[in-house]
Amino acid sequence: MHSVAYLPVSAARCPLFRVPRRMIVVAWVVLLSATGTVAAQQAPNALDAMLEAGEFGPAQQLAHEVGNPQQRNQWLSRIALAQNDSGARFAAASTLSQVTNDLVRSAALDRMAGSFFGGGQPDAQGGGPQADFDSLIELITTTVAPTSWDEVGGPGAISEFEGGVFVNAAGVLQRLVNDNAAGDLVKVHRLALRHSTNGDIHRHSELRMVSLPKLERAVQLLWAQGREPDAAMQALAGLNKIHYVLVYPATRDVVLAGEAGSWTVNDERRWVSEDSGRPILRLDDLVVLLRNAFGNSPGRFRCSIDPIPENLARTKKFLEESAKKPLRPGRAARDRWLHKLSDNMGQQIISVEGIDPRTRVARTIVEADYRMKLLGMGLEEGTLEVESYLDSIKVPRGSSPPPLDMVRWWFTLDYQAVHSLKNRHAFEWRGQGVKVLSEKELLAENGRRVPTGKSHELAAEFAHRFTQHFKTLAVKYPIYAELQNIFDLALATTLMGIEDLPAQVGWHMTHFGDPNKFQVDLAAAPERVDTVINHRLVHRTRILAGASGGVSVNALTVIKDNRVQSGTFPELEYQYTNGTPQGMLPDAWWWDIDD
Repeated sequence: MHSVAYLPVSAARCPLFRVPRRMIVVAWVVLLSATGTVAAQQAPNALDAMLEAGEFGPAQQLAHEVGNPQQRNQWLSRIALAQNDSGARFAAASTLSQVTNDLVRSAALDRMAGSFFGGGQPDAQGGGPQADFDSLIELITTTVAPTSWDEVGGPGAISEFEGGVFVNAAGVLQRLVNDNAAGDLVKVHRLALRHSTNGDIHRHSELRMVSLPKLERAVQLLWAQGREPDAAMQALAGLNKIHYVLVYPATRDVVLAGEAGSWTVNDERRWVSEDSGRPILRLDDLVVLLRNAFGNSPGRFRCSIDPIPENLARTKKFLEESAKKPLRPGRAARDRWLHKLSDNMGQQIISVEGIDPRTRVARTIVEADYRMKLLGMGLEEGTLEVESYLDSIKVPRGSSPPPLDMVRWWFTLDYQAVHSLKNRHAFEWRGQGVKVLSEKELLAENGRRVPTGKSHELAAEFAHRFTQHFKTLAVKYPIYAELQNIFDLALATTLMGIEDLPAQVGWHMTHFGDPNKFQVDLAAAPERVDTVINHRLVHRTRILAGASGGVSVNALTVIKDNRVQSGTFPELEYQYTNGTPQGMLPDAWWWDIDD
């Protein structure tokens, strides 16, 4: 015999779906009065009977009594399908969250597509169909800390935002000028607090662990409901630096571990740590780089900002003609000359390879490169330790000015070593990850740039100082820390691919690996930008210089060039052992390591 209890639940307190406030949702709680385990030979028939009768609670209990994990997952999947067919779609999501095999879970979700949560095939960025966002926002603001949103005078807001540059409809990269640095900046609301079943996600943590398979499961179930990843998922639980990649086969976890804490939005509208101002890691970037690492050219991508050869040839001719007669004195004449120079130079071409140029990863590396060129040419302020290349050029009195100098600077990886435990279940790397290299280029008559394989002494000095004082520059300009995060993610994901870490825990990336399911945010691809060129007057002598270059990433070389050192590393061993997930709630995908 079964006893049935009716439990009224206030709809206003239920964050899972939207119903009229006065409507009462009746929850069926089915209690088994009998105890004991159904005999093995009777279990399949018993499950069929329970599903046919709609007794999903006893069916789940029966499934969890099965000793074979593969069979248990199959039964839970059947239960979820039956719940979905009966209209108990939120219960189906809860049941699927207990399925530990991602292939079985994904197959069930694919079968539910078209009916799950009343929508069509999910297709929105990050996780679902094009929803009624006004209703969704109303749901969030009325159920999650209602008094903390900006509509009622609180600090929280829901809005879109960009970084320090933007791309217009024509594909032209431009700097984003902030005209309200002290005003109403968009705040990232602490929406994920209700998901923090294992602590306060906004508490500073020296070592926060993020399980990628469990994060994928949480994102996948939201996607199936037509919902996007919440703020905590998009922010990777507030990680702002990766220190370790850890593998726990017993709990089927591949973990990114590092410093983390609460986040906010800075005056360039970047998601940054409230404690340090350092940009946090982003889910979209992780997914883009996971796909790159398991693609045809693992760990390789690049961008380049280059002048158009025809424009360089025209500029070279213009400078030769200008040199035949002295420039008239006065600011007006100088400004006319500079305007003509700018017209001749035109714009530079932006190219991105290895990743989709519309992704945030692409926009980040392009912006970092562009901003570095501005600093090198004195168009953006440096620091006391890093002056611009133009400011470092000295022309003795009476000497001829140097010709138009084309300097190539580019960002690349800078890791000294990767340490690994002997069982290859824990990895950490040494080095800041980012450095700047330089090369001087000669300018041919047709405007083609000819690599010399050598660097001008002053250009090389700028690259060296930029690398040496990278940490200081990254504090002043967070875009460089964003680039560092991209490099760390590229190394981590490439390491996962080379070491085949997902296979060790049975993780198949069925959601993150499928662009038709998890769709990263895409924006206009940057295609052109104003030429980075500047001049200086030294002893009434005009010095001109222009910059090109880019970002070049090949994480595979870091791993394959004998830089992975396997051995006994006490600190790494301690962090790995101390980080073992224990006593976690089923839906938890992050946890902190107490000091």
